[in-house]
Amino acid sequence: MRIVSVNVGLPRQVTWRGRAITTGIFKEPVAGRVAVRALNLDGDRQADLTVHGGREKAVYAYPAEHYAYWRAELPGVGLAHGAFGENLTTEGLLEDDVQVGDRFRVGSAELIATQPRLPCYKLAARFQRADMVQRFLASRRTGFYFAVEREGEVAAGDAIERVARDRVGLSIALVTRLYVGEDDDRDALRRAAGTAALPASWRAHFRERLGPAG
Repeated sequence: MRIVSVNVGLPRQVTWRGRAITTGIFKEPVAGRVAVRALNLDGDRQADLTVHGGREKAVYAYPAEHYAYWRAELPGVGLAHGAFGENLTTEGLLEDDVQVGDRFRVGSAELIATQPRLPCYKLAARFQRADMVQRFLASRRTGFYFAVEREGEVAAGDAIERVARDRVGLSIALVTRLYVGEDDDRDALRRAAGTAALPASWRAHFRERLGPAG
């Protein structure tokens, strides 16, 4: 497992559906070592901190393996690494295998997997396609967010090492299916509702799904 590309970007203004919006989704690969801080990478910022960024979404990773799918789905669209707004384009980590709460050593940093990505309209603005949010979620190629357990530095080519496996056993893929209502496994919902590594809002959502009886 390794980092294929480290990508950062500052918020910029784009036009979407006739109005100007500000977004930090545009990321570009950078060379050399990049510091990973508690809230983001050096040189990277989010535009709307009410829904993006924060400790539980400090670093967004997207598997390089998914790019072949999207190149087939979006012919003629330039898809350099970072195209989906990810900070880390990774190799060897997929949604079915990464579990919420798993800890990884990435470069000299230590990261904890926290949640899948649920895309917002800014992904549509990035690609200038109204159907992009629906297509992204339907693909189940969501990528995943990390919290920063230990600050450090990362660079393209660095190894990614899983140093601890979460015992609850909730993969990123399963959490996505539970969240969108595709999977109603009540045992999995209970485990999700009690998984400390998941953000509080996700746990509350799963408790609501379970209802008063739990």
